This record gives sequence, structure tokens and C-alpha cells, in this order.
Amino acid sequence: MAKRKTIEGNPHILFEQKIEVEDIEKSAKEFYDVMDSRRSIRDFSDKPIPKSVIENIIRTSSTAPSGAHKQPWTFCVVESSNLKLKIRTAAEEEERKSYEGRMSEEWLEDLKPLGTNHLKPFLEIAPYLIIVFKKPYDLDSEGNKFQNYYVNESVGIACGMLITAIHQAGLVTLTHTPSPMNFLTKLLERPSNERAFLLLPVGYPANETFVPDIERKPLEQIAKFY
Repeated sequence: MAKRKTIEGNPHILFEQKIEVEDIEKSAKEFYDVMDSRRSIRDFSDKPIPKSVIENIIRTSSTAPSGAHKQPWTFCVVESSNLKLKIRTAAEEEERKSYEGRMSEEWLEDLKPLGTNHLKPFLEIAPYLIIVFKKPYDLDSEGNKFQNYYVNESVGIACGMLITAIHQAGLVTLTHTPSPMNFLTKLLERPSNERAFLLLPVGYPANETFVPDIERKPLEQIAKFY
């Protein structure tokens, strides 16, 4: 049983590091190599995935830190073919409007190397869609509001851990943000205190999946050491 103590009237338990690493340099480099192979994928296989895998991926994401430990997120998992079709139809309509008028010429030019367009077949093909909702406030059973803090930061961190967990499980995903995303709130019948934040198709890559031949910025361009 973990050691416990009370600090300023609040119960605390002794922190025990679960990971024992003899060579931290080797461990850090190996994990970087794993994550450096991660790519955003738009061509998915419909090969099924055990639901338990998705459950544990979400559990991993939920370990993210959050403002005042409010955990201001909901992960909606869509497997229904009918619902995936509705999501694809609505998302493609919003994307079409974006590509045809909402996006600036500079934005469209920056997207050309990625080969994207308004068509999103992966929203139907991928076995699962995970839609992450943020909660600016919580509601109790009587409709009373309770403030959440650093919501965007907290949910953003959770999404980063979600993407990492997906990759670590041997699966692939794509961060999809059709804008606006109000249709997801309606289709999934989410409560008034939830806002769609990110949509992630999850699955295996299709056979002979090709990705853009692009490179990440080197360390000296993204980090400053003082």
C-alpha cells in the first residue's frame, strides 16, 4: 500500500516512479526514433481493431495534466458506419467551402506539397473515429456551471498524448479539423458545454501507403538552450 500523508488538509500519496531506466540517453534516443517514424496518414485500411486497444489509447490520453486537474475533455469514439458516413458528408461540405473561398491563396499554396483537398474518404474507411471535445465548464445534474481552467492547453496536451499512444500501438492517424466543427456536436448529440476540438481517424495504413517526402525542422531551428 502506498504511503500517505495529509498536506494542508488534503490527502497525498507517495510518488513512485514506475519506469526504471538505467541509460536515460539511450532511452530518450530510442523513443525519439520511434516517434520520428510517425506520419500523418490519409490512406487507411478497414482492417478491424479490438475495442480494448482504443480504450487503452484513450486511457493513456486521459493521464495528461490539466488545469486544476479538471480533465476538461470527452473522447467520443465512432464505429458506426452510418454515423461515419454522416460525419464524412458534413465534413466534406465544410472543407469544400474552405478550399473554395475561406482559405487564403497563401494557405492553399502551403498545402500543395501535402496533396490535400476537400475529399475525406478516410472518415468512412478507418475502423474508428475519435472526436475530442473540450469542456470550457462542467455541468452538474441540476445544470449548475463549474469553471474549468486552461482548457485549450489541457486538451491540446491530451491530444498530443493520444496521437503518441496511437503510434505506439502500431496504428496511424491524422489530425483533422474541419472548420467550423459545430456539426459534430449535433451529430453526436453532445451537451451544451462541449465544443469539438479535434477529429482523429484511427486504423492501420492501407497497403502501399505513400506520404509526402518532407522533413521536420532540425533541432537548432526549434530549440534554444540558455
